[in-house]
Amino acid sequence: MNLATWPVRVGAYIVDLLPYIVVVMIGSLIGDVVYYLSFAVGIAWLVYNRWILGGQGQSWGKKLLGLRLIKEETGQPIGAGMAFVRDIVHFVDAIICFVGFLFPLWDAKRQTLSDKILGTVVTKV
Repeated sequence: MNLATWPVRVGAYIVDLLPYIVVVMIGSLIGDVVYYLSFAVGIAWLVYNRWILGGQGQSWGKKLLGLRLIKEETGQPIGAGMAFVRDIVHFVDAIICFVGFLFPLWDAKRQTLSDKILGTVVTKV
């Protein structure tokens, strides 16, 4: 299994969040009604990209950088529901001063703590 490196994973995450940040920032500059509309559009983007596409194995960031999120045991995508759960479980990565997000730097399987909990890995395509 060809595992993804930490810098590439971070790059994919930035690509995934960039449209959300841009839309919300533009909305905040224009005004209240547009801000709330842009916030809703941003949330819809996150739901579609992180959970629906991410559950199929590749969000736009992962696709652009040649990565795939799979269940380690089966080698198959985890599905939208588990992609949502994975984002919630990232709380474990964050609660210890964000050290859980750095685990791929030294872990043999290059997994975050949430990946270890859910049995997922990020591989190169």
